[in-house]
Amino acid sequence: MIKRSFFALTRPRLGYDTPEPDPKEPKAIPVPSNLILLLHDPLDDARETLIKKGDKVEKGGKLRLYKDSKEYTVSPVAGAIKVIDTYSDDFGNTSTYLVINTDQGLTAGTGDMKYDLKDTIASADEYLRTLPGAPPLKTLADPDIKIDTIVITCADPDLLSTTQQYMALKFMDGIKEGIGVLKRITSVRKFCITIPENMNVKDEIDFAQVFRTSMIYPANLPPMILKEHLNMILPAGKTPEDMGICFMSAEAVVSLAQAYKTKTACHEKVLTVIGKQGTSYRVTASIGTPLRRILNAFSIHVNDHDRLVIGGPMKGFSTYTVHHPVQPDTDTVIVQDRDNIPELSDNPCVNCGKCVRVCPAHIPVNILVRYLEAGLYEDAMDKYDLLSCIECGLCAYVCTARIPIYQYIRLGKHELLKLNADA
Repeated sequence: MIKRSFFALTRPRLGYDTPEPDPKEPKAIPVPSNLILLLHDPLDDARETLIKKGDKVEKGGKLRLYKDSKEYTVSPVAGAIKVIDTYSDDFGNTSTYLVINTDQGLTAGTGDMKYDLKDTIASADEYLRTLPGAPPLKTLADPDIKIDTIVITCADPDLLSTTQQYMALKFMDGIKEGIGVLKRITSVRKFCITIPENMNVKDEIDFAQVFRTSMIYPANLPPMILKEHLNMILPAGKTPEDMGICFMSAEAVVSLAQAYKTKTACHEKVLTVIGKQGTSYRVTASIGTPLRRILNAFSIHVNDHDRLVIGGPMKGFSTYTVHHPVQPDTDTVIVQDRDNIPELSDNPCVNCGKCVRVCPAHIPVNILVRYLEAGLYEDAMDKYDLLSCIECGLCAYVCTARIPIYQYIRLGKHELLKLNADA
């Protein structure tokens, strides 16, 4: 549970939230008349696309832009493509969004498209990348990436969210079945599972090594799990996959088990919604559902200058439209009233040292941020451990001068990637 910080109510205490002992069923959001799907493949005006405005789509049908496209999305509904246009993220990376006009009669009256799923990771990757929970099938199917351990996360990585804990409490049998599927379709033989230390899981967990994780943030972030439970320090600039470790959410594992059982893709995403007063709601919504439909279901009105955050308060990102769609990895949506948004500033660092003391990676953040503000990204990497940052956001949270340090760090890493790509 988080106090003060995000809602400016009380003194800070960075403890993870927990679901109620016997969670109620999430509120189901009806499938809207228009779904918005994001396709991580940019439009090229010089090429003819496979899909066009007005094309009919099947429920469960794969959609890709070009014959040689490696990226695809899956339509959760039957209907027709209404819009194909370009979408840019907060760093200017371009992809494509599709608006699907739902044929409610066909969607309600027919089942999903059946897939010819085989017990191989290539087959799973061909059809199931967009399952709720966003299973990392592309990574597991990459022959150049050697994964020897999969860690199933039943602990939510960011504050306020209880999505993955809910999945663990309600669907432990599905997690067990999903691990069985992963054992059949991959060569991975070591499976671990993270369970919050205060979670009472009724089922006996004998199908994976159990890590009981702390309820104090940032204990559930992958680098911290590597350090505390696998005795591995993540090297600067490396990912867990570089070390042979793949993290997968509990929801992704449950979705994978269901997909192999039914030979279809499921599309209903579980997410935690936090209203302006800090009230928490749990919902299920079809992937592609605009956030507006979810907020309306709880009479949460978004005014001008209110803030919508996708993800948790520490690692989430702001979106500037209530039409932003639910994605396979959308675990949390937070609405902040404009009067309660913590102020950021361009004030200089006051050298209070709070960011240095709170940093779990022991980075000299107070000096690092000066280089990032000046755009000296390579010096920030070489001299002040930019790439060692695990992006927990604690430095920005405690900053006396209210400097957006976390955003500077993300921008710095992004600019370094661009520099390396140009080189």
